[in-house]
Amino acid sequence: MRSPTDQILLNLKMRGPQETLAVAQRLGVSRQAALQTLERLAADGLVEHATERRGVGRPRRLWSLGAKAEGRFPDTHAQLTLEMLEAVRAEFGEDGVERLIARREQAQAAAYAQALAPAQTFEARLARLTALRAAEGYMAKWSRQEDGSYLLVENHCPICAAAAACQGFCRAELALFRSALGDGVTVERTDHILAGARRCAYRIGAMRT
Repeated sequence: MRSPTDQILLNLKMRGPQETLAVAQRLGVSRQAALQTLERLAADGLVEHATERRGVGRPRRLWSLGAKAEGRFPDTHAQLTLEMLEAVRAEFGEDGVERLIARREQAQAAAYAQALAPAQTFEARLARLTALRAAEGYMAKWSRQEDGSYLLVENHCPICAAAAACQGFCRAELALFRSALGDGVTVERTDHILAGARRCAYRIGAMRT
């Protein structure tokens, strides 16, 4: 059972900025109880708020994750990964790093292809891909949009430090998704954590299957 602190941080991580009342409803507590918890977390640097005015009435607080909260969603083996990347770069140059990324992409593509093989429709493939990414720590979800396209959202990046040090990881990700989802699929990144967004998001267009 997650503590109220963990529930609030995960809620803000997955859904973005929210008003006090929305946080209270998610917790199943009163607005005042949620506000007290949020203010305590703000004092600890785990959350922060911005004031938003909507028409007449009192301004509303919008709560979001603070800088210290990212430590609750760790970057997988960040320091070790950075050290290995720097060692490869020092020994083999930038070309060596690119070969390393390509090898990782090939291994992932093969694993994803095997996992998605039983899926008979595009949505089934997307659902399986999303489940794989969630299991890898990306906090992934997918949804169908009103225009018929699909949105794959990753609320966390467990290799963020490595991706920041080498943009090749992000380029490989797009190619990996296109390969996994099959022919006739377009994948466009619309939100990018490394560009300052709260999440990474991908708009996906596909032929109906």
